[in-house]
Amino acid sequence: MRRLTKKKIRELEEIARQIRVLSLQMTSRAESGHPGGSLSVADIIACLYFHKMRINPRNPKWPERDRFILSKGHSCPAQYAALALLGIIPARELNRLREVDSMLQGHPDRNKTPGIETVSGTLGQGFSVACGMALAAKLDGKKHKVYVVLGDGELQEGIVWEAVMFAGFRRLNNLVAIIDHNKCQNDGFLHEILDVTPIAEKFRAFRWNTCEIDGHNIKEIVRALDEADKSEKPVAIIAHTVKGKGVSFMEHKPEWHGKALPSDLLEKALEELGNYA
Repeated sequence: MRRLTKKKIRELEEIARQIRVLSLQMTSRAESGHPGGSLSVADIIACLYFHKMRINPRNPKWPERDRFILSKGHSCPAQYAALALLGIIPARELNRLREVDSMLQGHPDRNKTPGIETVSGTLGQGFSVACGMALAAKLDGKKHKVYVVLGDGELQEGIVWEAVMFAGFRRLNNLVAIIDHNKCQNDGFLHEILDVTPIAEKFRAFRWNTCEIDGHNIKEIVRALDEADKSEKPVAIIAHTVKGKGVSFMEHKPEWHGKALPSDLLEKALEELGNYA
């Protein structure tokens, strides 16, 4: 278990800030994409890639690596930013988000992007793949963990609860699900469209260990991930987050789920994020 020092917390906060900056820049340049959820998941992505997971940036297919699946694949700009910061993909490729022949498509694609474990974005399917990977690791006697991030709107899909039931029954304690609970989805607020709360109780009923954290607090994120290592069951971490986190006029606004910032608002957003270059 890696020690979380104050210096490390500041480093992870800075990485999360950079992930937010890069996510906004690439979606605005593409004039397409999903900035809101990319901002809400940035701290979680930073903690996973830059502190918790066992990975080798020089060998993204290292057999002993921990696996990460972004089941809410529309937030892939945040994941692409992390892969670029790690050197797994060239930083220049961020300028080509969503172009036809780019390695960075609008949803993660393992056939195009180094460091991506599976195609995801069709809601719920990435989570099911993560459950399969966790079971395969168990059957093969492997020690790596499988981490998967879901959107809370994604929890409206029936396929999610089939997978939750399966993982709990199989006691897949090498599986950690993190819910980016920003309470917004494409068409509005979660409670207005199809409320999925209480989330923790639902997972617990299917034999998962659960906890709830501030998804923007580095210390709480890391503590929850470390505690998951001790579990004899699969673990669900409900991370309370803010859609559009870090940009005042985007926060808690469902309309920024899938709409890129125009150039004038991008400049304002980058100033708020402390990026003046």
